[in-house]
Formats: sequence, structure tokens, C-alpha cells
Amino acid sequence: MSFSPKTLDFLFENHLQDSKSWFDDHKQQYNDYVLHPLEEMAVQLTDAVLELDPQAVTVPKVGKTISRIRRDTRYSKDKHLYRENMWLVFKRGPKMYGTDYPGIYFDISPDAFSYGCGFYNASTEFMANMRKAILAGNLDAMAAIEAYEKQSVFTLHGEQYKKPHFPDKPLEQQKWLELRGISLDAESSDTNLFFSENLGKAVSKDLLLLKPMYQFLLKMAIVIHGSTC
Repeated sequence: MSFSPKTLDFLFENHLQDSKSWFDDHKQQYNDYVLHPLEEMAVQLTDAVLELDPQAVTVPKVGKTISRIRRDTRYSKDKHLYRENMWLVFKRGPKMYGTDYPGIYFDISPDAFSYGCGFYNASTEFMANMRKAILAGNLDAMAAIEAYEKQSVFTLHGEQYKKPHFPDKPLEQQKWLELRGISLDAESSDTNLFFSENLGKAVSKDLLLLKPMYQFLLKMAIVIHGSTC
């Protein structure tokens, strides 16, 4: 089952209504237009994900790889009960939302879809360890930087230092060294692709471009946290 305009319509309207009774009355629409397509997308991306990380969790279920549509508002200023975006996250470890290891993600919203890898909130220790490896000329780091420069699908994202800390380093390295958090993201508003049966294949193909970059991030995390195998 592919995503459709009804997927986006439901996410928009459910967020707008922001009502448990409305959601309960339209639960079948959620299942048909949001949950089931996400389950299928998770299955379609599994081979590419396991190519990047054989230990990544790929179970196509809510709480395993699929986000919950109901928000946890206890610690948020935003008190909306329901989110207007949904996502898949594939990562190793028992916690879907843990930040010890990088994840591979696919996100949908009423405006666009995006995918990539990295951290929602990388630790200071991780970023320091990553910079240390780059400055030392670590082979995995150099391979990741080279692979990034050769592709044009993904863009490095993350909060940057307000003042440059590494102005004397090559520009290709500065892009990584000056970050305080890190993810590699691709975003698209191509609805023809989003509603196509070829979406899974297209995203899988792009995700494989991330292999040197993702595995560098993963190895840096393993230095800190060890392997989960």
C-alpha cells in the first residue's frame, strides 16, 4: 500500500482537530492511510538499512521503527496531542529514541518527506570523539568526508559554532568539524514520487550512498558505547 493524498490529508486534519475522540472516530483512516503504508515502507527499506548496519532494528511496528502519532507533552511547551509528521527510525539498541547510536530515518509531513542518517541529539562526547578522529586523519573519517563530497543527495545539518573553531583546516573538513550536532539529510516535496510505488526503491538507492558516512558515525559511537552485538 503506497502513500496517497489521503495520508497527508489525515495528518493535517488530525493535527488540526487535536482531539482523542476525533482520532478514535477516524482510527481506520489512520491505519489505512498512515500506519499500513509506513509498515510497508519499513519493509521496503530493510535491505538497504541492513546493508548500512546489520544490527539495526527493522521490525515494522510502532515503538520499534515507527513513531507514535500521539505526542508525549509532559515536558514540552507544545501541548498538541497529535503530531503532524510521522517517521521511521532504524537503529541498533533497545531504545527507538535512544541517542547512543546514529539512526537511519524516513520522515513524512504534510509539506514534504525527508530521509537520511545521524543523530537527533548527538552528545558532546560523541562530537568531540568525531572531531578527534577527523583531525587525526582517521581512515574512516577521510572515507566519509570523501564520500560526502562525491554525492549531491544529502546535506550535512547540525548546529554550528557561532565562531569558527577550525579556520585553518580544509573546507571539506570544516563542514564536519564546526558542527555541534550532526545528521545527513535529503528532503523532497516531489508528490509524484511520494505517491509512487517506486518510493521505497528510490529512497533505498539513496540511503546506500550514506554507507561510508553512516559507518563512520557508527564506529565513533561504538568507541564510546561499545557494540550491542
